[in-house]
Amino acid sequence: MSTPHDTAADRRDESVAELVKDLSRDVSTLLHEEIALARAEMTEKGRRAGMGAGMFGAATAFGLVTLGGSMATIVILLDKVMPLWLAALLTTLAYGGVAWVLAMRGREELQRIGTPVPERTTESVKEDIQWAKTHAKSNGR
Repeated sequence: MSTPHDTAADRRDESVAELVKDLSRDVSTLLHEEIALARAEMTEKGRRAGMGAGMFGAATAFGLVTLGGSMATIVILLDKVMPLWLAALLTTLAYGGVAWVLAMRGREELQRIGTPVPERTTESVKEDIQWAKTHAKSNGR
């Protein structure tokens, strides 16, 4: 059985079956470690995303209350120079326009992000594949 400190000379005496068995075990161990890394990374991201979403929810509730108050204030002020129905209509259209612009910008940002992936794990797997290719070439196999 091989250890991390085996040299190429020590490994040359092993049979092909032992080498294949060691390779299989090492690949299996590596895959299990990569899966554990991805799971840990996504769990941490999920936990932070949940906390952030909760804070956004609370901020949204307070923002809606503030928005309602400001809208009422604008309607009351405009009522002094135009009919109440027109003041309410213009205020609603203005707020609706702002909402539309924000929704379109938000959609663009989300489309730019794409799907969430475990970046560190992806990089680690790429490095593992490159190492395996390089190691296989250097051993002439």
